Amino acid sequence: MELTTLAFLALLPILVAGVMLVGFRLPARVAMPVAFVLAAIIAYVVWGLSWVTLAASCIQSLFITFDILYIIFAAILLLNLLKYSGAIQVIREGFADISSDRRIQVVIIAWLFGSFIEGASGFGTPAAIVAPLLLALGFPAMAAVMLGMMVQSTAVTFGAVGTPVLVGIRGGLQNPALDAQLATHGLDFMDYIQMVTTNVAIMHAIAGTLMPTLMVCMMTRFFGEKKSWREGLEVFPFALLGGLAFTIPYMLTGIFLGPEFPSILGALVGMPVVVWAAKRGFLQPSKPWSFPSKNTWPSNWMGKLDPANETITKTHLSLGRSWAPYLMVVTLLVITRLSQLPIKGWLSSLTLQWNEILGTSISASSAPLYLPASILFTVCLITIYFHRMKTIQVQSAFRESARMIYGAGFVLLFAVPMVRIYINSGINITGLEGMPIVMAEWVAVNVGNVYPLFAPSIGALGAFIAGSNTVSNLMFSFFQFGVAERLMMPTTIIVALQAVGAAAGNMIAIHNVVAASATVGYLGNEGIVLRKTIIPTIYYLLVVGILGLVSIAIWGNSNTF
Repeated sequence: MELTTLAFLALLPILVAGVMLVGFRLPARVAMPVAFVLAAIIAYVVWGLSWVTLAASCIQSLFITFDILYIIFAAILLLNLLKYSGAIQVIREGFADISSDRRIQVVIIAWLFGSFIEGASGFGTPAAIVAPLLLALGFPAMAAVMLGMMVQSTAVTFGAVGTPVLVGIRGGLQNPALDAQLATHGLDFMDYIQMVTTNVAIMHAIAGTLMPTLMVCMMTRFFGEKKSWREGLEVFPFALLGGLAFTIPYMLTGIFLGPEFPSILGALVGMPVVVWAAKRGFLQPSKPWSFPSKNTWPSNWMGKLDPANETITKTHLSLGRSWAPYLMVVTLLVITRLSQLPIKGWLSSLTLQWNEILGTSISASSAPLYLPASILFTVCLITIYFHRMKTIQVQSAFRESARMIYGAGFVLLFAVPMVRIYINSGINITGLEGMPIVMAEWVAVNVGNVYPLFAPSIGALGAFIAGSNTVSNLMFSFFQFGVAERLMMPTTIIVALQAVGAAAGNMIAIHNVVAASATVGYLGNEGIVLRKTIIPTIYYLLVVGILGLVSIAIWGNSNTF
């Protein structure tokens, strides 16, 4: 069977999922089971995978799915506990009085606070928090959703304390053959992850520094009385400060501490700097900018939710106590990740593993205590006591978190085994290369040395389809790795382009647009939002693609890591 036919068959399950999700607008809970079954049939019939290998791949996927759901549930539970204790409300009010200039509010609230929420919680929560906050401050619903979506870019790859890298890339890439290949260079897989993390942090820092400026300019262009880009550029010095205050510590953290911390620490360093500058009028125009009078707003700017009618949670919390749980998360993560301390070894020592599943060469493992979720759960328990929460508040937070995890869990139960079937498809009786490798070989033959320009778009496509950077990395990391090998390019650069592109794709992820729209009563207008967020998505993919080409030109074509 010729290469083109094999590549098409390998791509077919992903293509079918994309058509069902985008073309027919079917939910992921319908599309992913179909894609999984199709992938299993093609792997069995064309690639010659045995039923035992297929079953072992599905069992292996359960370990990965557990890790993902454990992290999602813990992150969302902490957020919901803070919502029901009143802490989120206090944090919102703390932002409200910093500046009356809407452009300054965007830099502080949407960009920096949104990036912090992404780093701590991930999985679409920044837009769900930022959009209603902006609405409550007097932003049009459409603008609130647009800005909430745009913040899901630079911070996303290291969102949910690094899940898209630690679970997405690891689960999508790690296999015995790669481990052996790394060992010949004196590396283990976590060394490889750190190399990818360094590249990701640098690329994001370069592209992301101008994101606050773009956010402000899009707001003034589409929601200002003068419809002017120039009014946004008037605060370019302040927006640039906001960008650099986040991306510099973000980049340094990624390079020196790893994938768990960049988004969290970048925001924690950036927020005090930018708030201090805002309160003193530093780098700001003398005349503040605001939206036109509300009675002149077009109907499509407004949603069905009136924040004035929302019930306000009564709370005794101070601003410091409201922020304390997130600060505890950062502190505990740093302590448990330092190799100089014994805590890391203790937590990592408890490992659930199944070697040679069902007699195959496929293995799976999980270290639940070392996962960020265990830290998040610890902080959740402390928060219940520290915020003096009532039983009914805790129950409500658990119920709401459980409802959110149910939908994600069902989709992952089909998406992750499909990915593992792809990765394990090289274990066959036909002698064919694995399905991702066949697709990679076709791309290498037909695209050639300009591939780095397109690699981020593959990641963005995965995020657009799946609504998740983590799932995109699970789906396409091995494919990207294979293309890099065949083109004799550094795999760490191409895999990094995948991760960065998948982050950019979150700005147009339909699932996230729906979630953000629901929080401000703007459901049914997702197409309007997407037509705007495609602009920053194109910017991001273009800049990062060019960075990929430059990186390859600097490092040269090489088959090294």
